[in-house]
Amino acid sequence: EPAVAERGGRRIALLSYNCVGPENAWAGDASAGCNYLRVETADGSPIAPAAPLESIAPAALERLAGDIAAARAQTDLVLVALHKGIVHTPARLAPYEHPLATAAIDAGADVVIGHHAHIARGIAWHRGKPIFHGLGNGCVVTSALSPAQDHPARAAWAERRKALFGFEPDPAYHLAPFHPEAVNAFLGWIEWHDDGRIAAGIVPVDVEPPGRPVLASGARASEIARYVEHITFAAGLPAIRIGADFRAEPVA
Repeated sequence: EPAVAERGGRRIALLSYNCVGPENAWAGDASAGCNYLRVETADGSPIAPAAPLESIAPAALERLAGDIAAARAQTDLVLVALHKGIVHTPARLAPYEHPLATAAIDAGADVVIGHHAHIARGIAWHRGKPIFHGLGNGCVVTSALSPAQDHPARAAWAERRKALFGFEPDPAYHLAPFHPEAVNAFLGWIEWHDDGRIAAGIVPVDVEPPGRPVLASGARASEIARYVEHITFAAGLPAIRIGADFRAEPVA
């Protein structure tokens, strides 16, 4: 069921889904769990966070559309959050990500918000509605992924992660041992106008050692804005421009 909040006489719905993760974490008729949208693998391998996820199952798209229509009927603004994507890799989107986001908007969603990759993703528009493909980490504190481990299984995973994702965490970030580009972070914002128009932008966030997010300013804020422009285009999405007021807009 959507979470619903009322502000200023208008009702806002949030629907949240998981597109990655093993089957034992999915909600069922008799068990709690995540609200899973089935994504098929490219090679028929088991569904898991590191699997080559490629396309949304038709039944999942049908359920998503039904959920959004039901939320749309009782609220004024519908936000759809998607736990999705490829972890620890700059810019790249899996084949299913943008089609899923646009399908949500086609079904009636006003904003799509992605998360999971532990690194920021680009921003796109569909039918004038914003898609934040990945909000990055926010505030994540963990030592589980750091190279220095006193548990053999965690130490083995830290070594395997280097081979999988091709980077060595900066030792200065021992509480946030993520990709070096993950220091370029942001909060997403929207402006919801009375006529239904939605504008979008970012609040640049810098991640300082050992893993502390702080609001960026000056040259660093501009640097983060240019980074978001770059990863948007590098992911194969239409180019965007982020202005001095950090409003994001598609390039005409």
